[in-house]
Amino acid sequence: MPGNTVPFLDTVWRASELSLGAIVTVSSGHALLDAALPGSGWPCGALTEILQTQHGVHEWRLLLPALRAVAGTVVLVGSPLLPNMPALACQGLAMDALLRIDAERAADQLWAAEQALRCRDVGAVLVWLAHARSDQLRRLHMAAQSANQAQGPPVFAFRPLLAQDASSPAPLRLRMGSAPGHRLEIGILKRRGPTLDRPLLLLPALPPALVKPARVPVPSFPPLHVVDRPRTLSTIA
Repeated sequence: MPGNTVPFLDTVWRASELSLGAIVTVSSGHALLDAALPGSGWPCGALTEILQTQHGVHEWRLLLPALRAVAGTVVLVGSPLLPNMPALACQGLAMDALLRIDAERAADQLWAAEQALRCRDVGAVLVWLAHARSDQLRRLHMAAQSANQAQGPPVFAFRPLLAQDASSPAPLRLRMGSAPGHRLEIGILKRRGPTLDRPLLLLPALPPALVKPARVPVPSFPPLHVVDRPRTLSTIA
């Protein structure tokens, strides 16, 4: 009947408009980026794919404002670099809020991320994937959607920029790089809304030294003072 079509049309999302549907998000902490994201933030219970040319350079500068706001443990899977915990603590991320899981193979990384999503105390999952098939990413996205929580955590997959032409089930895909003035350049490759012709330039909000090499070289001379300190990051081999 004609009278039944009006409510239906009111709920239709048009691809020429930014989706404002009832999705749960967490603010990215960057006002310019929030204005370009459906729901004004990172989607919860969904996969966000972030593509970049070099790992360990900009991840924390982009995500730390949001990670400070999530409730629960931030799980890092296959992180190529060790987080600089004192620097992160100074930026407001508690030192006991991170759990790092070492995994080298894509299958192991995806399995670990899926298991983390089964835990109620997980607030966000970050996974670094050098190689991943579309079906593997779809399984990760489905695991995020069916997370054992009332509000699923945001899931971020970091992948090489070369994967930008490959198909992906992630509803949100970004390209991240550097811009003059220590700014972040963010290109939105996929979102529920119209395409963006120009990348977003985010002002620097965090110091760059938030990661450190996984292997620290042994100094050639002994230090004058040695201070023992407890481990500040849980690691699962």
